[in-house]
Formats: sequence, C-alpha cells, structure tokens
Amino acid sequence: MTELSRALGSLGAWVRLHYVYPYPHVDEIVPLMAQGKVLPYLDVPFQHASPRILRLMKRPANAENNLERIQAWREICPDITIRSTFIAGFPGETEAEFEELLQFLEDAQLDRVGCFAYSPVDGAAANALPDPVPQELSEERRARFMALQEKISARRLQQKIGRTLAVLIDESSEEGAIGRSSADAPEIDGVVRIRNARGLKPGEFAQVRVTRSDAHDLYGEIAA
Repeated sequence: MTELSRALGSLGAWVRLHYVYPYPHVDEIVPLMAQGKVLPYLDVPFQHASPRILRLMKRPANAENNLERIQAWREICPDITIRSTFIAGFPGETEAEFEELLQFLEDAQLDRVGCFAYSPVDGAAANALPDPVPQELSEERRARFMALQEKISARRLQQKIGRTLAVLIDESSEEGAIGRSSADAPEIDGVVRIRNARGLKPGEFAQVRVTRSDAHDLYGEIAA
C-alpha cells in the first residue's frame, strides 16, 4: 500500500485514502501526507471502542492503541482529517460499553464520523450472538452518538475560520459556487460554499478564505 500511495502521489492529482484498517502499515502513509504526496485524509473504520465488542466483531484493534495512533498521526501531520464509522447496538453491547464508545469519541475528536444502528443481515455470523440489542435501543444509541459527534464536528470546523484553503470547485452559478477542500470527500462529507465565485468552473481550484462554519459545512469567499 505504501508503494502504491507513493506512486499515486506522483501523478499530481488528489489521492484520498478510504476504508483503511488501522494496521501498522497505515503509519507509513501519514508521512506522505505531511509531504503533500497524498491528501492529509484518512478514512479508518474503527467500528467500536470496547475491546470485547471489537473481538466479537473480529476486528484486530483496541481503543487504547487507536487513540495513541491517532495522536501519533496528528503529530506527524497536524492537518490530517480523520474519518471513521461505528456501529451502535451490536449484539451484546451493554450500556457501559456504549458509554465507553462515547468516551472514545470525546477523546479521539475525529473530524468526520458516521454511525449505523446494528440490524440483522441475512447470513451474518453476528445474528447468532447472544443478547441482541432491541432495534429501538440501537436507534436511540445511534442518535445519542451522532448528537455528540455533531458538536465535535462543529468545533473542529470552527477552528478553520480565518484560514485560506485550496478548494476544488464542483458546482458554480451566479449565486456562488460549491467546492471541497482536502478534508471533504465527495458525497459523504461536507462542502465549502463560496460567495464571490463568478467565473469559477467545475474542476478548477480556488483559494478560499473561510468566514464561518456550521456542523457540517464551511462558508467562505475567494481570497484576495
């Protein structure tokens, strides 16, 4: 993966890594991000924080090591954007284990997060696990999880106010333009909404000064 990422980084295009499990070789990619070879963006599906639930999911990681790894990634590449996905209500998940997941979210301060309420899937081995969580409770936990993450995301985006970012334009009209920074994957993350954007065309890059933010998107204007 390191060799592939290095080769892709030589093409002069935006290279964004998605769905990469936190194995040790991922650590080799982060310096490439700091060097500008690939985008400082990492989509890592942590899935949960409880060691017991992670074992039931057959995931080869634990929350303590993940927190240390996230800190190390940020030390190497301070501008890194970390996205992840989680499951609430996995069979056997106790309230204490869900609270452990919420605490991980607070500690990790991830930029972009998705969460799914567990539901049985035909043929899935997890269907046979004991103590299934009622669907209504799984949905309630998912809502609590996302409410917490929305606050974290809003705080992280607020830190970008006043910065000038390179933005790839996706849409343009007389009202303005919509684009994405290196922190925004298409169709799943937020966008950058630009006011004085006449003449910009999709596919172009623009330097945009961020003037405000909300829980998901940035707002800005073409930098002078």
